[in-house]
Amino acid sequence: MLPHAVLFALLTGLALPTIAVIQDSIHKFPKTEYDFVIVGAYLEPPGGLGGCVVANRLTENPKFNVLVIEAGASHEDVLDSQVPSFFLRLQNTTYDYNYTSTAQPHLNNRVMPLLHARILGGSTSHNGMLYTRGSSSDYDRWASVTGDPGWSWKKIFPYILKTEKWVKPNRDMDIEGMYNPKVHSRSGMTSVSLSNFPDATDAKVKEAATELGGDFSWNVDFNSGDPLGTGWAQFTIGNGERSSAATSYLAPSYLKRKNLHVLVNHRVTKVAPTGHGSPKLLSFRTVFFQQEMNTSGPVQEITAKKEVILSAGAFGTPKILLLSGIGDRDELEQVGIEPKVDLPSVGKNMSEHPILTVGWRLGINDTFDPSADPSLPAQWLQEWQTSRTGPLTYVGSNAAAWTRLPDDSPIYSQHPDPSAGRNTPQLEVYFSTRGLYPLPGRFIFANAVLVTPSLESRGSLRLASTKAYDPPLVDLGMMKSDFDWYSLRESVRVIKRFFSAPAWASYQLSVMPPFDTDDDEELDEAIRANVVSAHQVCTAAMSPKGAQWGVVDPDLRVKKVNGLRIVDASVMPYIISAHPQAAVYAISERASDLIKQAWS
Repeated sequence: MLPHAVLFALLTGLALPTIAVIQDSIHKFPKTEYDFVIVGAYLEPPGGLGGCVVANRLTENPKFNVLVIEAGASHEDVLDSQVPSFFLRLQNTTYDYNYTSTAQPHLNNRVMPLLHARILGGSTSHNGMLYTRGSSSDYDRWASVTGDPGWSWKKIFPYILKTEKWVKPNRDMDIEGMYNPKVHSRSGMTSVSLSNFPDATDAKVKEAATELGGDFSWNVDFNSGDPLGTGWAQFTIGNGERSSAATSYLAPSYLKRKNLHVLVNHRVTKVAPTGHGSPKLLSFRTVFFQQEMNTSGPVQEITAKKEVILSAGAFGTPKILLLSGIGDRDELEQVGIEPKVDLPSVGKNMSEHPILTVGWRLGINDTFDPSADPSLPAQWLQEWQTSRTGPLTYVGSNAAAWTRLPDDSPIYSQHPDPSAGRNTPQLEVYFSTRGLYPLPGRFIFANAVLVTPSLESRGSLRLASTKAYDPPLVDLGMMKSDFDWYSLRESVRVIKRFFSAPAWASYQLSVMPPFDTDDDEELDEAIRANVVSAHQVCTAAMSPKGAQWGVVDPDLRVKKVNGLRIVDASVMPYIISAHPQAAVYAISERASDLIKQAWS
């Protein structure tokens, strides 16, 4: 489908520009020497958004020419990406690579589906839109482990604000007291709002939190850096529509910049040395790329004058590095790739968030699922298309609780607390009347997320072959630690405690199998069969400059080489106790400043 502006111009006879802002062939751009080549404005786990942010910020300087090479398609006119409620429909489509993990030995050898977006904007065009920042201690730990105070909460908070444009929900409601305006920005780039549609249980959630208090005490804004407690969820939604890195940082007004070119439907297969930079260090500034899904097509190459910036996410970035001969020497030789730089940490240190869904059946003759009426979906879509309002602006949860294990938990006698600090949650519970179980009718669901897994539960990414189009071998390393098992058992009990509040009495709730037990062994078996994975990060982690471990220095330059930098979720040294998109936006804004400073 033609973009609306182009179609309008054709119909009215207006002159079209000689080049479009997004192209599917490098030859459609004027011949240009690029200062920076950005690899990936696509991919999930959170990659892509970094490429969009950096492309925008670097081209603020008209002297910098920037090329973005994107394996996926444009986000334009993709209805399932635009409509908040349709986000799950993007899975198992051409907008998803449909990767799977290796068999997980601690989980009945189950193979996990892995979200891996293939669309401009990456995870932000594909995810559930929850906007959560984590705790201040999460960032302070990054600063401590890297030796760079620039990654601390105090220093990173201005970048968080720089990314955010707080907007009112697209419905008639008074939001006073539902968030803290002092910790939000109205002048940033990506829209953030409270829910655009009420959930039938919203009032009950707040009532139950007030009745229970303690760990569930009401938190007016869990994005303040102190997230513990229960509060209203926030989303990257503006005017009833998904707000992504593509719609914000690569909005039409920015794509008009003559020094910004975006090439879609092309996959980068590797980066290669262009020559030497500083003495003895290879300079990886040449990029090889190929038309997506055309493995027999010609391989093209282009060289950046200054830097290549990898923003291909926690799967894509280490995969490109390994294909380029940057990684563990022995593992590269085993797969048949000539090692160019021995960097053993590439693809290691993978961390993720295990997730459980616990269902509750109503004991009353009522339903939270009006979609049982077959005529309603068409009516809802018409309402959304007309006014960007209605049920299709809802993504499944309007509230969440962030909790910690009690200080006297017996697990602490065997395992240290893996969290970044006492204001850091270990568990997230978000509530929904639309769960992951495909069951119509009388149900409530709570999703438990282990947001601070044990440091023992680390996975890895390795190459399956030397072929760029072969999926990598992704071992999630899930649930290796007794701490993780204990925490997920307790998450089920936390949910049961929440639904024991008097507020829920009239619903006559009963927990659904297989979590209708309090026996540890039975809970473990239920977890083993049902836990899934999300938010894989940390596969190209930051470490102090000069450290023998890690992949990038605190300025995000790849160690032991010149001309190569990484800007995506893979650089996190520790997973954040939140859905990661807000943190990756902030990483990308700071990275943009670091790059500008290096080349000013």
